[in-house]
Parts: sequence; C-alpha cells; structure tokens
Amino acid sequence: MARTLYIDVDGVICPFGPEGTTPWGSAWHRADAGLLPVAYATELVAGLNALARTDGVRCVWLTSWEDLAPQYLCSAIGVEGGAWPYLTATGEGSGNSWWKLRAIQEDVETTGPEAAVWIDDQLAFEAEAQSWARLLGRRMLAVSPNPRRGIAPDELASVRSFLSRPLF
Repeated sequence: MARTLYIDVDGVICPFGPEGTTPWGSAWHRADAGLLPVAYATELVAGLNALARTDGVRCVWLTSWEDLAPQYLCSAIGVEGGAWPYLTATGEGSGNSWWKLRAIQEDVETTGPEAAVWIDDQLAFEAEAQSWARLLGRRMLAVSPNPRRGIAPDELASVRSFLSRPLF
C-alpha cells in the first residue's frame, strides 16, 4: 500500500487563536516551537503519530513552515515527523497560483501514490485545488479543518479510514 498524507501546520495541527477546549474536549497544550508559541491537542498528536507508523503510509509536510516543521515543531509538540520530507515554495511550485497546489501536484506526479490525503485549512477557499482534488476522485481525500479548532476527531477518523481502506 503506497499512500501519502500531506499535512499543513497552522490552522491544522496548531489552530489560530484557539479558545475554550480542543475538539476532543481537553485543554489546549501550549509550547514554544522555537520561533513562535503554538497551541495543539495532545490527542491529535497521538493520532498523527499512529498514522505515521501505519505500514504503507508516507507523511509529507506541506506547510509554509517548510523545513522548520521537522526542525522545531516536532520536538516542541511531540509529532514524530522529524524525518518526514517537506515540500517547498521554490522551483515550479511557485508563481501566481497557490504554491501548495503546485507542490503537491509535482509530488503526486513524481511519487505516484495510489491514494493521498491533503489536510489544509486553506483548501476550503481554493477553488483550483478543490477541482484538482475532485479530478483525482477516489484517490484523493481533501480535508479543510476549521482554522480556529484544527483537525477534529471525526476528520482524523476519516483520514485514518481513507488511508486503510481498499480503493476499489
């Protein structure tokens, strides 16, 4: 099974200005990620770590943090993603269009996963990215969490189910 999880940080793992409790009902944990303070749900981190250990699943950072995610965020919050590759805004992935769409398209074309999950809070606002994800049909799951809450338990369950199910 060759499946890829592409994941953003801000608004996904670390929500913007979270208040109250996490989507799991627990308190937000806070950490200094070396460059800025972040908030996160420990249950989400545990879930991501479990997904990353799933046979046949490749995890890739697709975030404006680029190399700073594995370098600083992982140790600050406990995500076991220090060795995950990260995509960048350089090269053909830059230009007038959303750099993340160009970067993921290039990576999917190069690596050829049988299925992919893309989690980014901005996806709900990017019509071109939504069209591309729909074009891939059953091979792509696009998840756009609420940026003030991050990935919710039901979204993580959908990702887990998608990455483990047969495609056909």
